[in-house]
Amino acid sequence: MKSASTNPEDLLLWQDFLDGDVQAFERLMSGNFRLLFRYGCKFSRDQEFVKDSIQDLFMALWERRANLNPDAAVKPYLMASLRRLMFRTRLSARSCDEETLQEVEYDFCVEFSVEEQFIAEETTIARTRHIQELIGKLPQRQKEVVYLKFFQELSREQIAKVMAITPQTVSNLLQIAIRQLKQGRKVAYMLVGLLHLLLMR
Repeated sequence: MKSASTNPEDLLLWQDFLDGDVQAFERLMSGNFRLLFRYGCKFSRDQEFVKDSIQDLFMALWERRANLNPDAAVKPYLMASLRRLMFRTRLSARSCDEETLQEVEYDFCVEFSVEEQFIAEETTIARTRHIQELIGKLPQRQKEVVYLKFFQELSREQIAKVMAITPQTVSNLLQIAIRQLKQGRKVAYMLVGLLHLLLMR
């Protein structure tokens, strides 16, 4: 499946935005708001804070558009920018520098949103809940890597940019997460097999 982050239409919209097209800016914001809101809510339960952060992000992008990369992968770039903005806002009172910012522990919540037709059977409900529990037990950074890789379909390099870590660290976190999921009961084997297949891409 082709990642939405490499969609040519996204790149054209991005470039029009960089050229000062107000309509492109509005489409960029409205088209990515839900994605960014869901991602931001995984770091904070304060929905108003998340909304304000998204608004602040786009205002900053508009002001700095002349200096932005015209070839940026739009989806991971926006996610990385929101992540940094939220972290800096919450940690500004602590006067953290960039190096300290990467070492701070944080909450990251992954929840399944399963359509009713997929959970009609009780066994499917049980499996879904168990997978939720297994992922919920992972350390925060492992949960975020799993979310970005398998729920947002970002590449290893894109995840590295979003989380400000190296691609090798991304691979290490994924491998450790899969090993931990393997320690769960057999109902999770289907998910683990899927993760293995996707990891080999």
